Amino acid sequence: MDTLTLNESDTQSYHDNGYLVVEGLLDSAFVDEFVAYEAQEKPEGWRSNLRNHATDEMWKKVSNNPRVTAIVEELSGGRPYIVQTMYIEKPPAGESTVGGAGVALHQDLHYLPCDPPNLIACWIALTDTDSENGGLCVVPGSHLVEELYSTHRNQNTADHDSWEIEYLMRDRAGKTWIEKMYSFEIDGLKKEDVVRLSVPKGGGVFFGGKTIHGSYGNRSKNRFRRAIATHYDAEGTWVFRDDVQDTVPAF
Repeated sequence: MDTLTLNESDTQSYHDNGYLVVEGLLDSAFVDEFVAYEAQEKPEGWRSNLRNHATDEMWKKVSNNPRVTAIVEELSGGRPYIVQTMYIEKPPAGESTVGGAGVALHQDLHYLPCDPPNLIACWIALTDTDSENGGLCVVPGSHLVEELYSTHRNQNTADHDSWEIEYLMRDRAGKTWIEKMYSFEIDGLKKEDVVRLSVPKGGGVFFGGKTIHGSYGNRSKNRFRRAIATHYDAEGTWVFRDDVQDTVPAF
């Protein structure tokens, strides 16, 4: 598969805004194949497994896609290593007010602290996505901070999932501790700062670990919202969460 090349304007936009929308990362036929594959019966815990990219050939075709990894390498300046992968499916609302719930707006480094903090994500739409069916939202320029924003546990349960999990953490020296994480929501975030993106099927959004992003519930009557997200870091990066420390090279 041919790689995609960013121009100077693309790169500048990413560094200025903290995200970049790129169309045509996956072709329509492969997207349909992947969605059909995910609809097949799977082992227990499949959807909660963050490391399907390490063992499953279909997932590798997404996480190791040269159109994606070439852009990640260009934007991050280092050889990409895969941290985790997630398939996210939101059913439509039908006759109810809202269908599949969204993810409260957050910075990825809240969930995946690493040293150095060079995390980068690629979120790929597997259906046409927009504000109606719970497409991705971003806060432009939110990455231009030294420290992460303060947070509270999500309170908007009508639009976002709310949860709390304890994770085992481990530093480079082998010291371990337990850290409680929850569905982070940014303190003081204003609705007018949030941009709701429209990303066509097969297109993707690249964003860094400090960029505030998330999504709202699917309010469409008959449109699924499906997406797959892969998180990368650069070679030599230490990821503190024990469950995703075993990163693998993307190529």
